[in-house]
Amino acid sequence: MSDAPWIDDFLRREALPQAYREVLRAHVLPLGEELAAAARGRGRGRGRPLDVGLCGAQGSGKSTMAAALAAHLTAGGLTVAALSLDDCYLTHAERQSLARTVHPLLATRGVPGTHDVALARRTFASLAKPGETALPSFDKAVDDRRDAALWPRIAGPADVVLFEGWCVGARPQPPEALREPVNALERDEDPRGLWRAYVNSALEGEYRVLFDGFDRLILLQAPSFEVVFDWRREQERKLARRVAASGEKATRVMDEAQLSRFIAHYERLTRHILAEMPARADVLFTLDAERRLARRR
Repeated sequence: MSDAPWIDDFLRREALPQAYREVLRAHVLPLGEELAAAARGRGRGRGRPLDVGLCGAQGSGKSTMAAALAAHLTAGGLTVAALSLDDCYLTHAERQSLARTVHPLLATRGVPGTHDVALARRTFASLAKPGETALPSFDKAVDDRRDAALWPRIAGPADVVLFEGWCVGARPQPPEALREPVNALERDEDPRGLWRAYVNSALEGEYRVLFDGFDRLILLQAPSFEVVFDWRREQERKLARRVAASGEKATRVMDEAQLSRFIAHYERLTRHILAEMPARADVLFTLDAERRLARRR
């Protein structure tokens, strides 16, 4: 049986190895067909889009899976909007203001409380209606939101909205879980627990409203947080080799100490997600240390 025509283009565009073709055949295509059937069952153009949350730790392959699902669904004739939580960050100035008024650790983007959730919700609402929707876009190289004139646009209403991110769908922790620091960053830079309490409160509030609107929640479950750190270190090493080969000067590559501190911002919630979310995710994929996928539900 021949592959769907879009697969060759997708592998080439994403610079993926041919081995990823088997992931597409075994996992992405079946899941895509399930989502397509659910979206068509709503009555195209007459109801709310099928809103799908895709959660996965750094380096788990969630962005690639979201792009593959979008390509498959689009090839099937559906209107698909693919969004990333990373594109909904607060502006640099807004995060600097939080750092001054709430806690210095909020200057670093990533954790709940550093996103413009209202912007994300407005985008979801717009995608449910006829007309053009601008999809938020963030430039990590300059740590700020791109000019709105440069945002990609999609003609709605969308049939499916794919929303991926490292903490998409996360639930807050119970207050007693916040008392003890999980790493040196929390112990030394958040001794009173103000930062982690702010992050947890954000999850309990506006993030929960956004996440509770999902029709499907998909989780790519890493085997452990330690493996996530290894994956992120691998990404940084690849970036360093690319920068060295190309002569790029603007790209910042983190050394081991910088990377350890950076990853520490995400440790608490990543561990919580890996422990708590599998039981309630609608679709669960487990990954081994080599990022091989197996669908469990």
